[in-house]
Amino acid sequence: MAGIRLAHGIWVLVADGEKALFLRNEGDAEYPNLEVVRELRDENPPTREQGTDKPGRYFDAGMPNKSSFEETDWHRIEKERFAEEVADQLYHLAHKGRFEKIVLVAPPAVLGALRKALHKEVDRRVAGEVPKTLTNHAVYEIEKVLTRE
Repeated sequence: MAGIRLAHGIWVLVADGEKALFLRNEGDAEYPNLEVVRELRDENPPTREQGTDKPGRYFDAGMPNKSSFEETDWHRIEKERFAEEVADQLYHLAHKGRFEKIVLVAPPAVLGALRKALHKEVDRRVAGEVPKTLTNHAVYEIEKVLTRE
């Protein structure tokens, strides 16, 4: 996060595939005071609890054997869908003028899915990215991690 300052009023999105915290810095760059503006949660059980059917099978060309298709990873698909939902929320908030700058904090895979789903209006407001999982940290711990970065 080199070069990113948590100036007064900057927003920070801390997300993973199941939870998103929208935070606003009520402090300043030297002494940030992040406050929760909004929280989103998504129920995303493991794939074994979501899928009910076995993977389909097909005949190999010229072979008497059957092969199976790879099992669908419903858990990963739901994480990507949740990233799209978060990006949609960010668009609506940006369109209403709720934030000017935002820092995105998420695991690399979620950050990538989020990046793909961001609207141009939100994308130009991104002040930085931190590829970390911080959703299960207390807000004061998030402040510490971001000020050390």
